Amino acid sequence: MIIVLLALLGSALVGAPLFVIMGATTIALFIAFGGSQYEHLHGFQTLVVSMTDLTTKNVFLAIPFFIAAGAVMTEGGIAGRLIRLAKAVVGWLPGGLAVSTVGSAMIFAAISGSSPVTLIAVGTIMFPALVQAGYRENFALGLVTSAGSLGILIPPSVPMIIYALAVSGVLDSPVDVGDLFLGGVGPGLLMGGLLALWSVWQGIRMPETRIPFSWAELRDAVREGIWALLLPGIILGGIYSGFFTATEAAAVALVYSIVATVWIYGDLKLSQIPSLFVESAVLIGSIILIIVFSFSLNGFLVEAEAADWVLAQIDRMDLSPAGFFLVLNFFLIIIGALMDPISAILIFAPLLAPVAAELGIDPVHLGVVFIVNMEIGYLTPPVATNLFVAAAVFRKSFGQVAKSVLPSLGFMVAGLIIVMYVPTVTVGLVNVLHDRPFYVAFPWDGKPQVAAEEEEDAAPAAGGVMSLQEMMRAAKQNAEGSEVEASVKPADAQPRVMSLQEMMKAAKAQAESESAGEDEAASDDAGEETP
Repeated sequence: MIIVLLALLGSALVGAPLFVIMGATTIALFIAFGGSQYEHLHGFQTLVVSMTDLTTKNVFLAIPFFIAAGAVMTEGGIAGRLIRLAKAVVGWLPGGLAVSTVGSAMIFAAISGSSPVTLIAVGTIMFPALVQAGYRENFALGLVTSAGSLGILIPPSVPMIIYALAVSGVLDSPVDVGDLFLGGVGPGLLMGGLLALWSVWQGIRMPETRIPFSWAELRDAVREGIWALLLPGIILGGIYSGFFTATEAAAVALVYSIVATVWIYGDLKLSQIPSLFVESAVLIGSIILIIVFSFSLNGFLVEAEAADWVLAQIDRMDLSPAGFFLVLNFFLIIIGALMDPISAILIFAPLLAPVAAELGIDPVHLGVVFIVNMEIGYLTPPVATNLFVAAAVFRKSFGQVAKSVLPSLGFMVAGLIIVMYVPTVTVGLVNVLHDRPFYVAFPWDGKPQVAAEEEEDAAPAAGGVMSLQEMMRAAKQNAEGSEVEASVKPADAQPRVMSLQEMMKAAKAQAESESAGEDEAASDDAGEETP
């Protein structure tokens, strides 16, 4: 096992693809700790189960469609039009050029769905413009690098889709991707707003030549950029109106991006589209393999009862919901600094989502907080994807880039605290969509985030803040009551749909039972044949 781990470390150091490292790690863990069941190849059917399970999830198809649509829109020169529109709208403000940088990044992030792509597309235009306008180089560098990280928070977001895939199997009900998209709107505007306020403050302190406001320029900029602006509206509007699903919205986005860039703007030729699909396919293929092996790794964690261990450790710490969230975010920031967002979500979200649900934390709220932490991880060494991209694109040292993002990191951490303890920012719009009250209080007492009228019907809670241990005891008593109730149900009652964890545990128990039965039968046959 030590040899295997050393080989994996060596592979990582020489730059082996992430899916190779994750796949090898998964297989090594099954061999080392999975028992005799994994001494032969037939024991690794769990890997095949993970692949087939992925093909049954329709929302998974949204990932390649959104990636391909982002590639087409990026290559089609959309960034320049959005920047012109942002300048026309807010360029007259103090720090208007910096504010337009943030606005452009937010809008383009909603189109591309990728932080590094947003950084490259917007930053290569706005960084030289900011420096030429008299902004300090470190401020301009930190602003474009930080604004680019908004790509995974503002919908449509590939990490949000992956989060929904990862946690839907371990919760009582699946997480809707549309709810996650809508839940990211408020935090995205909050993060962008904080960066914009910082930009205004910087503009007040410097003798900047502002861009005069012009209705004619605004009209021309809107006319030129309207087709790019319509894409996020079509996607979100179609999902929330019920006209199409998130997967169908991704397909619509791809078709729309081709029509806009080829026939409306004329920036691309139809013959260029296949080459863009080929480039996107490389990224899509690597993401698919990462997801498959992450699902398999989650299968090992289920067999190793890792979730039970996490629950036990949290129970030992005797945390309230607020304390749990604080520890969780500290942990996620570290994870985000060490891993890419997709891998971190796939590995840790299934372990943490059931624990948060026990504390009354809404799965959509948890998902958005997870994404915000991964967003901060884009700017935190040692992985810090956006820092490496910025250093390469702007030809600056990694140390200078890391230093330049420190002020914006402070604003983003402040935004994270607001999103964490004011769940209305995340789930308020989602509640309105589902005819529930807009305001949602943080579950300081561990009660679920439910509508006020539902709380009135519920049994009154005991005074004071419940500890996690008390809540787990209550959950255990409820489970025992459910078992008694199930024993007296009629035979034709419909069974409860099991979660992915429960199904995998049941499958393992059944396989062990059948194996034990075959061994016992073989022993009996041998006894009968012996004189």
